[in-house]
Amino acid sequence: MKSQPSKIIALVSRDDALEHIKTAMVEKKLTQAEIADAADCHEKTIQNLLGGRSVRDQTLFDVCMVLGLDYPSVRDAWHGETETVAQNPIDLKATGGVVAPIYMGAYTRAAVDHYIGSYLTLRRSFTRPDTIVAYRTDIVWDAEWPSLLFQERDRPDAPYAHRGRLYLPSSSMFIHLVSLTKGAMRMIVVSQLDRAGEMRGLITTLNKQRASFVPVATPIVYAQRETFDAVALGELTPDKPDYAAYKRLLDETTEQGYARLIG
Repeated sequence: MKSQPSKIIALVSRDDALEHIKTAMVEKKLTQAEIADAADCHEKTIQNLLGGRSVRDQTLFDVCMVLGLDYPSVRDAWHGETETVAQNPIDLKATGGVVAPIYMGAYTRAAVDHYIGSYLTLRRSFTRPDTIVAYRTDIVWDAEWPSLLFQERDRPDAPYAHRGRLYLPSSSMFIHLVSLTKGAMRMIVVSQLDRAGEMRGLITTLNKQRASFVPVATPIVYAQRETFDAVALGELTPDKPDYAAYKRLLDETTEQGYARLIG
């Protein structure tokens, strides 16, 4: 079936930005409390934002990251500057600035164009035995801050979806997907994209275990996909049809030397 073009929304005022945010909350089925928790702020701050009252740009940024919205467009409308954006918050072929900062690898857009797209993302569950978590990750080129930007989507724990940057060292066969919010960092180290459209490696992050968060690490796989119409996402257990294929991809990550777990 031919996909429908994205609906274009003109954000010209704070009211437009608020409507955009509230629509995204409804679509993702997130409450004010869940947004506050994921954005690491007080629920009263979210109430102020949704009431149209002034909040810090950092708060607006964090809420946009949680909801998967284009922060510059929302920010400009919030402050009264006109901006037109697509209903789909990510344009997979965006252009603009062509060289990433030196500390990110000084890569050019032309050199990394093949990374732009959508990926089936696989890792093992941090809390449920014999369960694989599958979701979507989009990688785009950010013209305003020249670099590759990734955004996680369709996670079963949507409030904890990450958005961050890609660091590509020129002398390594591995790349880094890093998300950083208020000092909290999560890093994924994977192999460069191969001819099969796959990247494999390790994810290191914090996971809630009972009353506290603890560091965890597990193999992760990114497999490029043109469409997600028939792709199984969510938490998959051994009785699911796609479980065996997903498990094989994860097992091969350590068996073929893309990552090694010590101990």
